[in-house]
Amino acid sequence: TRTVPGELKWAASPSEGGWEEVSIMDEKNIPIRTYQVCNVLEPNQNNWLRTDWIPRSGAQRVYVEVKFTLRDCNSLPGVTGTCKETFNLYYHESNEDRESYIKESSFIKVDTVAADESFTQVDVGDRIMKLNTEVRDVKVTTRKGFYLAFQDVGACIALVSVRVFYKTCPLTVRNLATFPDTITGADTSSLVEVRGSCVNQSEEREEPKMYCGADGEWLVPIGGCLCNPGYEERGGACKACRAGFYKAKSTDPGCAKCPPHSHSLRDGATICDCHAGFFRADTDPPSMACTQPPSAPQQLISVVNETSVVLEWTPPHRLGGRSDTSYNFPRPGAGGGSVSSSQFCAPCGSDVLFSPGQIGLMTTRVVVSELRAHTHYTFIVHARNGVSQASGAGAAQSVSVSVTTNQAAPSPVSSIQATDVTRHSLSLSWQQPDRPNGVILEYEVKFYEKDQRERSYRIMRTFSRSVDVTGLNPLTVYVFHVRARTAAGYGEFSTPFEFSTNSDPFPLIGEGVNSAFLLLSVSGVGILLLISAAVFIISRRYIYIHTHRQTHRVKIYVDPFTYEDPDQAIHEFAKEIDVSSIHIEKVIGMGEFGEVCSGRLRVQGKREIYVAIKSLKAGYSDKQRRDFLSEASIMGQFDHPNIIRLEGVVTRCKPLMIITEYMENGSLDAFLRKHDGQFTVIQLVGMLRGIASGMKYLSDMNYVHRDLAARNILVNSNLVCKVSDFGLSRVLEDDPEATGTYLSPGGKIPIRWTAPEAIAYRKFTTASDVWSYGIVMWEVVSYGERPYWDMNNQDVIKAIEEGYRLPAPMDCPVVLHQLMLDCWERDRAERPTFSQILNMLDKLIRNPGTLRRTGGERYLQCTKAKTEISTSKVWSLCEWLQSIGLERYRDTLAAAGYTSLDSLLALTHQ
Repeated sequence: TRTVPGELKWAASPSEGGWEEVSIMDEKNIPIRTYQVCNVLEPNQNNWLRTDWIPRSGAQRVYVEVKFTLRDCNSLPGVTGTCKETFNLYYHESNEDRESYIKESSFIKVDTVAADESFTQVDVGDRIMKLNTEVRDVKVTTRKGFYLAFQDVGACIALVSVRVFYKTCPLTVRNLATFPDTITGADTSSLVEVRGSCVNQSEEREEPKMYCGADGEWLVPIGGCLCNPGYEERGGACKACRAGFYKAKSTDPGCAKCPPHSHSLRDGATICDCHAGFFRADTDPPSMACTQPPSAPQQLISVVNETSVVLEWTPPHRLGGRSDTSYNFPRPGAGGGSVSSSQFCAPCGSDVLFSPGQIGLMTTRVVVSELRAHTHYTFIVHARNGVSQASGAGAAQSVSVSVTTNQAAPSPVSSIQATDVTRHSLSLSWQQPDRPNGVILEYEVKFYEKDQRERSYRIMRTFSRSVDVTGLNPLTVYVFHVRARTAAGYGEFSTPFEFSTNSDPFPLIGEGVNSAFLLLSVSGVGILLLISAAVFIISRRYIYIHTHRQTHRVKIYVDPFTYEDPDQAIHEFAKEIDVSSIHIEKVIGMGEFGEVCSGRLRVQGKREIYVAIKSLKAGYSDKQRRDFLSEASIMGQFDHPNIIRLEGVVTRCKPLMIITEYMENGSLDAFLRKHDGQFTVIQLVGMLRGIASGMKYLSDMNYVHRDLAARNILVNSNLVCKVSDFGLSRVLEDDPEATGTYLSPGGKIPIRWTAPEAIAYRKFTTASDVWSYGIVMWEVVSYGERPYWDMNNQDVIKAIEEGYRLPAPMDCPVVLHQLMLDCWERDRAERPTFSQILNMLDKLIRNPGTLRRTGGERYLQCTKAKTEISTSKVWSLCEWLQSIGLERYRDTLAAAGYTSLDSLLALTHQ
């Protein structure tokens, strides 16, 4: 209103005698329009002032800043009972500006506004005006605009200025993605997901997203963009690489200087061109220098050994700047190669062997064998590297040497055939060796009985390629070898060939059993028996050790704060996870330390799972880091189906993270409120049974939870309840204004769940957790009702001390409420243990008939009994209510017609 010229002309009711528009001078002597009212002498004031219609402009939550002065009632004589020091703020949504008068019933109250500073008549005389500034927020999402209204109920007040605004997350560029100016969400805790768009000359690496928080700040950047090839990030934009620089891929960090022997003549180059005479192979990365083909190999020498040649050489004088030089002996038809030139020039045959190879040699030595004897050969060695095939590189450089092979023995005979087989003789024939290496002078045949295994053999010689072998035993297998002889000597014997007299090549030995087979069979059976015995002994030993360990292992909780170094505790109890295995998908909440997100975890060798991710926001202190990681150190010690499971932590990079299993249905209290009345009693008892099982596990480990409540129970998609929130030990505050709360990293925790001895003496034990479990039972059966309703903390403490306990919720089985009352015994030694609670719930599940009786009838009887006792003392209704701690309901009962103790007898449970 400070910027509005002229009169505001807001609607006022009544039009006379109520709010009055007045011009005043502000602190800078600038005239502004204000509204004032000061009808403090007359009772029952109801003065309304309504603004003009305010367009919503897309806002979902608007903020109203009111600056005003207020007169202290004590400084006004004779106004006792009529003077007020507050006014009320209202709003009304409308699609258009057509409201000509104030319809009070259509307005919704925002708040009652009180002054922090009030002034007296002396202050006005001294020109000391005590200006108050109050800000209230209003959720407006259903209409195109709204009105604001101010109701005076009898105060002396002046509205100095009214400012209405809404918050946005401003236009920003993050990770090369532009995020537009975004209006915040309707709720104070809501996060608006915004998808960014890549800046010019960039491409999406991962979908860029951020969340607009309710306070107008951008949170949790996810994904982003990368500059295109030829461009790099500078000042939040993608700029072209300068001449002499290049960028080949969008994932490269930035423009790089052209490698040696290359250049770029224009901006935005994705690769540098090679200088003349230099080349780049197809497989070379753009960052590699341009290179040249090698020169020819040097000093090729040969050593002949009969029909084999050993060739050796030294590397080229110039390798071209590369390290991938290889050597080739060109294959036939490839333009030269190994050739015979004794009678004619022709490529070597395919039977010539090169060891270790003929193509792509990385060594400077090769053995060529299977050559022909007395033959002239020329060997050519080519030197090549990765750019030898490049266009314009020219022919490969080579060196050659000529040799003549020596005399050599013939190669072995490749095959033998048997004909005219009789009981005592057979005829053999064979082909000439593939490489006779000269004139065959004779053949030598060696043979023996197969059973003799060459211990006793005979030799026959012949000039032809056949021989008749006589004097053999009938029905006997013989083994034959043949070799040839030239002037250079004998060659190698052929491989063995077996033939049998009388056409019986494989006779059996003894009683029809092969001795070798028999020996192998017996050996095999023995080995199998030994293996079976060993496996039996090892398995029995493993079962004994495993059972012994399971029987004797007692796991006790270890407080991580006993470690001098918190990192030692976190590494002992939690598994470190590589941050690359985590994929964050969306924000699901805000915690004390930072955002809570959901995402996926993929560990090598395991299937991908959904997880919850807590992160530690930037700028944390050492204490915040220790507090944050302590919860993981605690969780990592637990392994139970009803305790939230820790997957691991990220501590070796920022931000620090705690990874837990993902619970789809969130906290139990919110889940129950969302599904009010939708579960059977057995289902509710099943949830309670899971919580009790988890707490029994914790108590067996000597762990005291201290903050057991439905808000700290998480529910998965199968309705399995798991205990969570293993934060720091909480200390009761001494501040009187904070009485009844614990201060923890998660904020203030109400004492409604805390046992009396924990409040009074700070005695936290498993028994105090049992008290809290009774409150959780009440929350579950009442579908998330707030314990003790609207009672303040001091009233709760006082009521409990006087013996008051929460009544049974609607349709609560009697046995369940009795179990709650057992958990709320004043003497902690009288409370049941979690083991006893678990046994009781198991019995109820096995006998569901015990859950049918509710406490409505008993409640009515109890009420009547109390009334009869009270009426014997002739108390009034007010006195009786006061005696049982329910005096606050006096007005409610009176408004409903219950004004005497007798009338209370007609009360029903409903």
